[in-house]
Amino acid sequence: MSEPQAPLLEFPCDYPIKVLGSADSELHQHVLQVMDTHAPGFDRKKITVRDSSKGKWQSITVVITATGKPQLDAIFADLKTSARVKMVL
Repeated sequence: MSEPQAPLLEFPCDYPIKVLGSADSELHQHVLQVMDTHAPGFDRKKITVRDSSKGKWQSITVVITATGKPQLDAIFADLKTSARVKMVL
């Protein structure tokens, strides 16, 4: 018989979410809107933006205080509703 495994995350916790997509202001607005909806009051100073070497792609990393798996699932689902978003990690 195997022992029960400890949960991978203990909530609440700081949780980084990285969004990769087309480099434009609409991607940034979409990310902020989703975060405002699901993690109101998140620290906007904890946002990092990196452009690809040719400037076509962008990664936006936001650190939120995650409250549980349902919140994270909703954030990932809403982020993926934009055609500008290519990947969410």
